Amino acid sequence: MNYWLVKTEPETYSLDDLARDKKTTWDGVRNFQARSNLKGMKKGDLAFVYHTGDEKSVVGIAEITKEFFPDPKDKEWAAVEIGYKKKLKKPVTLASIKSEKKMANMYLVRAARLSVQSVTKEEFDFVMAMSEA
Repeated sequence: MNYWLVKTEPETYSLDDLARDKKTTWDGVRNFQARSNLKGMKKGDLAFVYHTGDEKSVVGIAEITKEFFPDPKDKEWAAVEIGYKKKLKKPVTLASIKSEKKMANMYLVRAARLSVQSVTKEEFDFVMAMSEA
């Protein structure tokens, strides 16, 4: 299993929207590295849902329910389908992640603007523990 982080503007599409819809097509990504990450996602992989803007927090978990397919809006780009898994006990802010030395190599810290990122198992588990603290 692989782990990921997908970013969204909560005013556009939030974790609550995903919870309501149960699943959605994750499309509209227009960055080559993010497209490669979408293509690398496998059914059953887990992804943190990260709210950008004022929140700047990991707020929940989604599961990849359908692997890469062409973006319906532009066939040269990629999309996946994600399903709602759960809301974190408490959001984990970017500031709190950055304050942890062991998280210094996380893509979210190093390449904060990348909209679809890989996450290591250790990073995933650490963020989960932070949400429970």
